[in-house]
Amino acid sequence: MIFTFLGTGTSQGVPIIGCNCHVCLSLDYKDQRLRCSGMLETDSGQYVIDAGPDFRQQMLRERVNKLDAIFFTHEHKDHTAGLDDVRAFNYLTKKDFPIYAEERVLNQIKKEFAYAFTENPYPGVPLIKTNVIFENQKVVVGDDCFETIRVQHHLLPVLGFKIRNFAYITDANYISEEEKNKLINLDVLVLNALRKEKHISHFNLEEALLLISELKPKKTYLTHLSHQMGRHTEVQNTLPENIFVAYDGLKITF
Repeated sequence: MIFTFLGTGTSQGVPIIGCNCHVCLSLDYKDQRLRCSGMLETDSGQYVIDAGPDFRQQMLRERVNKLDAIFFTHEHKDHTAGLDDVRAFNYLTKKDFPIYAEERVLNQIKKEFAYAFTENPYPGVPLIKTNVIFENQKVVVGDDCFETIRVQHHLLPVLGFKIRNFAYITDANYISEEEKNKLINLDVLVLNALRKEKHISHFNLEEALLLISELKPKKTYLTHLSHQMGRHTEVQNTLPENIFVAYDGLKITF
């Protein structure tokens, strides 16, 4: 399997509009972060987790001309706003594009993209096939199985996903003991770590490191990073050898 970090930034991305901090002014490409998203390639399919406002740019950068589905972790705009651009895949496949999310999330998507779900849609709108997924469900798509992981984003329930011995957790600041059991001894864990200071709805760096020491994955990649975390190189130099600061375009094979 190959996992590509399409975007590793927080809701405003990095750099932030109007910010003159040393991170936002950095010329290092690893400090240029689009909104958080990832793409998983298996022997039988290619899937994206979350399609935020930078989805089109991410698909063009990675030269994606085939995509089998999008899985949504939750309904916040930095994770859903790019859905209109699945029109390109409608054109390529001549089929409705499948998305997977909890019913609450799908209902919000239907409100925000109401023009795509009307009884008589205007020609050219995205054609979307919705698939409801549930807590504790294993979603089978082709030959691939996605196991859901329930996490909390302050008061908002969010889904993480586990595929074989890989897991992707974003926008979380709490995981129950029961759900942690699904994440023990992974080959690869992708985990959000917003900044160094404590935050109401995201793990900070210290909390992420404590969780990693508990779960003991072979490798961990930190994502959903804000400019407040610091420059990529500065942070990476402080981490254990099996923990990495992810960056846009990074590909990992496992």
